[in-house]
Amino acid sequence: MDLELRHLKIVRAVAEAGSVTKAATRLGLAQPALTTQLKRIERALGGALFDRDHNGARLTPLGELVLSRAMVLLPAAQELQEEAVRFANASGSVPCYRLGATNGPILGGLVDRLATARPSTPVSTHTSWSARELTTMVILGRIDFALIGACGESPPPVESPVVWVTVGMDPVFVLLDEDHPLADREEVELAELAGERWAVTPGDSCFGDCFATACARSGFTPRTIYETDVGTCAHLAQVGRAAVLCQATFQPPAGTAMVPLAGAPLRWRQLLGWHPEEPAARVAASIVEHAKAAHADAVRRSARYAAWLAGHPRFGTVP
Repeated sequence: MDLELRHLKIVRAVAEAGSVTKAATRLGLAQPALTTQLKRIERALGGALFDRDHNGARLTPLGELVLSRAMVLLPAAQELQEEAVRFANASGSVPCYRLGATNGPILGGLVDRLATARPSTPVSTHTSWSARELTTMVILGRIDFALIGACGESPPPVESPVVWVTVGMDPVFVLLDEDHPLADREEVELAELAGERWAVTPGDSCFGDCFATACARSGFTPRTIYETDVGTCAHLAQVGRAAVLCQATFQPPAGTAMVPLAGAPLRWRQLLGWHPEEPAARVAASIVEHAKAAHADAVRRSARYAAWLAGHPRFGTVP
């Protein structure tokens, strides 16, 4: 049997987990199947890599040698793959803007502005609820720019070479049924909503933890939280089934009212990212300006947000 990278990944997984059973769970394999593969790897390498007993699996001297080489080879192979994919996906001499975005206020306006400023340049879009997925796509060269959100002051989702610029900082408002007793308030304390069920769009940021923390500070634990798409969130607000946590740029549908939360306990940063070594980096400054203009347009379209900003100058589009 020839040694393959997947075999080194198995050795690394067992060493990190400290047992074959735990490693099998992490790798999504049945324990007997992983044990069989490990025995084949050991035969190919000429000896036992682990001492295994009821306490787990411990590296033998041979195992230490193999693992030390694996920790060099596996990252190198991953880096090679990423560079190859970026090269294959590079736009070369034909300019093309490939945009990726999570749910947010900027993508539509950015597409419109690019199409107006450079009508001969193709623009493509990809949407995802996962900021991690979009960051990986930038790293691999599958998209040129990613528009994502980050909760409060939290860092971007993945440690990577991607350059991130903050386009805007928005508060999180609450969307209520227009007949809700608090719907006509200028702002509402989070504690006043303690008895509500909640709805929010999905994501892989720390927003859920930040919301739970804000509720705890207000003296309650949130009831049911529906995690679903934007349309369903709006419908649940319309029929009075949930209070919806939404970005302040959101356009409330008929039958609902968007109300600021007192003290802005929840904030959402709008970020634009790109790879500094890709051709897209040459036009990044221009894209940033277009993205900020698109965000400013979204703020102006939200009358409730625009009025709220008069007393909260730390929020809104970054100059």
